[in-house]
Order: sequence, then structure tokens, then C-alpha cells
Amino acid sequence: MMRLDRQVCSRARLTRDARFDGKFFIGVLSTGVYCRPICPARTAKEENVRYFPTAAAAAEAGFRPCLRCRPECSPGTPAWMGTPATVSRALRLINESGLEEGVDCLAGRLGVSARHLRRLFLQHLGASPSAVARTRRMQFAKKLIDETKLPMGQIALASGFGCVRRFNADIRKSYHRTPTQIRRIAKHAAPQPDNDYRFRLRFRPPYNWPEMLAFLAARATPGVEVVDFDCYRRSISWNRLHGYFEAAFDGASNSLSVRVQFADPCALFFIVERIRAMFDLNADWTSIIRSLRGDPNLGEQLKRIPGLRVPGCWDGFELAVRAILGQQITVKGATSLAGRLVKALGQPFSGAVGLTHLFPTPETLAEADLSSVGLTKARAETLRLLARAVCDGKIRFSGSSGSDNLLKRLKEIPGIGEWTAQYVAMRALGESDAFPASDLALLRTMNMNSPRELARVSQAWRPWRAYAAMYLWSIFRQKRTVDQVFARNTKLNAPGNDVRPAFMD
Repeated sequence: MMRLDRQVCSRARLTRDARFDGKFFIGVLSTGVYCRPICPARTAKEENVRYFPTAAAAAEAGFRPCLRCRPECSPGTPAWMGTPATVSRALRLINESGLEEGVDCLAGRLGVSARHLRRLFLQHLGASPSAVARTRRMQFAKKLIDETKLPMGQIALASGFGCVRRFNADIRKSYHRTPTQIRRIAKHAAPQPDNDYRFRLRFRPPYNWPEMLAFLAARATPGVEVVDFDCYRRSISWNRLHGYFEAAFDGASNSLSVRVQFADPCALFFIVERIRAMFDLNADWTSIIRSLRGDPNLGEQLKRIPGLRVPGCWDGFELAVRAILGQQITVKGATSLAGRLVKALGQPFSGAVGLTHLFPTPETLAEADLSSVGLTKARAETLRLLARAVCDGKIRFSGSSGSDNLLKRLKEIPGIGEWTAQYVAMRALGESDAFPASDLALLRTMNMNSPRELARVSQAWRPWRAYAAMYLWSIFRQKRTVDQVFARNTKLNAPGNDVRPAFMD
């Protein structure tokens, strides 16, 4: 089993350090429950506690979840924290489907035997794939009981239980209470309209929401995404049903306040996990900063804007299209092209302010005439080839496709090079070590002319090169802003111009 440093865990438990929330769980022998490091309950004696790397490992050891600190609300354990690629991909697939087809099928999709997969899970997570899936299903059911007004039958289906009877039995076994009793003692959720759900998704601080929002705002596809009043909103589609979600920052509780409007409650698990990935809520800042703070190019920026995350995406195909549109043009130009593409080929959508369309599907783009959008023939053909590859199953943006395989498949398409492939792996797969070394802004920030030289220097940032890229981009934006203001002031303060300097505006 994955080994934990007992001294570090003990220190984090005694100080209730929120930075360790979700990174390990505490089994209390005297009560038989397992808790988060931030649990407000009376601190147990050290000899009466056991430490576990995951909630599933604690549950497998016979502990039941604490009703006070609610382990189901903790930030997710970072998939890359000491685990091999196979385990990380398996965790993504469990998040996407909940292990509906069994361990054997999961192992087959990963290209390993079921026995080997179980051995890897026990070694790195302290629990089998089935136990991990069962615990996640149980935790999501508990979250729905506490935070929504859904009937218990719908909660059973939404959280992946085959029937209400099994749902009731498993909840009672885990919590020593029925679902109805749990809802009575929980803080009652506010009344909600039909198909409208509110969640609080936790993260480990610090979290730099302004930088996340600024990054997404600059790249928001008109009609599909909106950033306003410190809130992000977008239209979504799943299993041919449509809806939207919006997310806002709640620093007081170290969480994002998320509202989901969707007709099928069975999609809620998938939607919530996708939102967590999109906003990089599982990131382990302490590990990231430990690897990057010693670099002279990054250290000062890490102090200046702590908690920078790697923005993910709602849909991998959508992000790949956007990356292709952005090749060799400005972010603003790519946003304009994406807006025209959506207006011409996206399905109309209504239901939220500023959201008018759904992003075009691969099936639509594979057969579409893209000349009216303003694309060159070569760029239009690249998009069509990508769409056809996705339709044919040759390219998948799910966990079953490892990053190496995805990079290879993407670069086989004419018009997609290393930069695009790395950018897609970085944001669509959440690969913490993806790094677009040929990016012009990264090269300028590091005062380098050769992508090969930058790739060599970036080896010192592994396995967090994607986060290093985010910090280098932030440095580039700051330098560019200063240069633009300086150029403007120089022009405005030329002889005959009686205008205040821009620094005073």
C-alpha cells in the first residue's frame, strides 16, 4: 500500500491544515469513523488514529464516513500523486462511467489484466478498483442527499446504484442511518426549481480564481461561454440532452459554488466530475510549489500569484478545435473565428443569459462547408480530418486513451503539430507534465529562440511543466502589458500632446 508520512499527517491533523484536505483520511479507532484532516470534531489521541491515502482505503478497513466533516466533500486526491499512468487513466475512466461494466472491462480498455490492475490500485491507492468506484458512488449519493431535494429513487439512479433497495442497504451499512434520517439531520438544501441543482466543490487552497477567470474569459467562445460578474457560465450537452452550468468562487469555504441546470439527474456525477477537472480543483499546490519555487524564472511569480491552476475544458474535441483555430493567430482572432463557427454550425440553445448555442459536434464538422467561417482551405481540412477521426473512434479524449497515444494520433493529422498536441494534452487530459515548448510566448519569456533548448530547460520542472507554462504565460502577459502602456505613454507624451500618462488612468 502507498506509504504515508505519519509525522506529516499527524501535524496536518493537529493543525487542521486545509492544504492537506483530501490528501489523506483519518480512521479513529474509538469511534469507528474516518475523517478529513480539517474535521471540527474533538481531536483524538495519536495512538487512536490510523492514516489512509484514500477514502476507499479507510472504508475497506471498516471505518464509516464522518457525518460532521463529510469526507464526500473533500477535494479529490490528485490522480498523479505517486501513481503510474495506468492508475491515473483508470481513475479518469471511473470518473466518467463509474465502473459500470466491471473491473475486467476496465482493465481491457487500459490494456492490462484485471489482476495487475487490482495490484496497482492496492499498491498506490490502498483499495481495489471496485472499492474506489463503490466509495465514490456512495460519496456522491451522500452529497445529493445533503445538497439537493431529489427524491431518494432518483438519487439512487444518479449515483449509479442499480435499484433503490441496494441504495438503501448500502447507505445504511456505511452510515448506520437510512437516507431519510441523513437528510433530516443534514442542513436542508434550499428549495430548487426542477432540474436545477446547487453544489459546493471543494479545493485545497490557495486558488487563484481571478487568473483562472481571466484565462477563460479571453478564450470564451461567444454564444457557448460567458464570463461576467466574477462568474463563469457555459452550455453543455450529454447523451443528446442539453443544459448549462455556472460557477462562482467562494473563498470562505475553499470551494466553487456551482449551479447545474440539466434534465437528467443521472448525468450529475459525470457533470460534477467534469467541472472539477475543468477548474483543476484536485491540484496539489504544496507538491507543485515544492518543485517549482527553486527556479529563478518562476520563484518570484509563484510568490506574487500563488495558487495558479491549469484550466481544463468541458469537451476535449471542442478544445482541440479551438486550438487549431488559434494556430499562428492571436487569442482574440481565434475567439472571433470560434464565434463564427458556432453561429454557423452550432445548435441553437436558450436557457441562460448570453448562451445562444451548443458547440458543433464532430458529426457536424466532419461534413460541414467551413468556407463561410473564414478559414483557409488547409485549416478547414484539418478540422474535418480531426472530426472524422473522432467520429471513427481513432481519437478519443477519454481516460482510456493515454496521453502518448493521443499525441501520436493528433500529430498524424496534417496541420496538427507538437504545440497543438501538447496544448490539448495539457487542458483536455489534465496532463500535469504536458508542455508546448514551441509556444512563442514561452520562448520570449525565457529569452530563448529554440524550442529544443526550452524543452531541455523544462526538464527541471517535471512533473509539473503544465503549471510552469501557466506561470510563464502570466509573466509574458505582465511584460506585454507594461510594454504596451510604456509605448502608449511615449506616444501620448510626445510634444504637443497634453495628456495624462496611462499609469494615472
